[in-house]
Amino acid sequence: MVEIAPSASPEPRIFTAALVVIGDEILSGRTQDKNIAQISSWLGVQGIRLKEVRVVADEFPAIIEAVNALRVKHDYLFTTGGIGPTHDDITVDAIAQALGVPVVVHPEARQILADYYASRGSELTEMRLRMARVPEGADLIPNRYSGAPGICWGNIFIMAGVPMITAGMLDALTGTLEGGLPVLSETVGCWVGESEVAQLLADTEKAHEGVSIGSYPFFRDGQTGANFVIRSTDAEQLATCVTVLSSALEALGREPVLGGI
Repeated sequence: MVEIAPSASPEPRIFTAALVVIGDEILSGRTQDKNIAQISSWLGVQGIRLKEVRVVADEFPAIIEAVNALRVKHDYLFTTGGIGPTHDDITVDAIAQALGVPVVVHPEARQILADYYASRGSELTEMRLRMARVPEGADLIPNRYSGAPGICWGNIFIMAGVPMITAGMLDALTGTLEGGLPVLSETVGCWVGESEVAQLLADTEKAHEGVSIGSYPFFRDGQTGANFVIRSTDAEQLATCVTVLSSALEALGREPVLGGI
């Protein structure tokens, strides 16, 4: 009788996303982007890993190239910026060109905007109606803050650039996207030069399969230190690695600070 060894468990599916931040104001330095951090954190909770970010100008070729490259490379593509009512808000038009579809006024978006402005004693002007334009075939992402909805087309999620509005749109999307296991993280801080423990970090990561360790050095109060962020989708592996790394730092005469410095 031939015994068949049980097959190894398949590796968990890793879902990835990319982000295109659109806006001349970001590239010029007039506005500091806050969406990368909040989108990355939100994706992590959904079990989706943000793998790539591009910042592009309000220019058709730049937006089209980025969208077409990233939408096929990753499971999801998010964009922020350029969906307002002014003439330089060209994101919808550029993405429609990238997809090869026309731009249309979404009837539900039109009604949402009409109701929003009517409730404020105002009218839906032609310029405001621009915020109801979508690539043909798109669905809407609710926006509880300013009425104008975000847009979903296939695996592309087109959102506002204002961080508060972006946060609201992310909230509306919570639980609607397929993802893998959420990435968990713990931070261990230490007053130590990064180069002093570089090999220790590499060896510790190698010894714990499925765990990654990122090192983030800083200089504060005349001292050099670093925060080590340990990440894993397995809570037990994560806890073990934190314990091992902390013990190794103590063995070097360096006090670990759980939670970071």
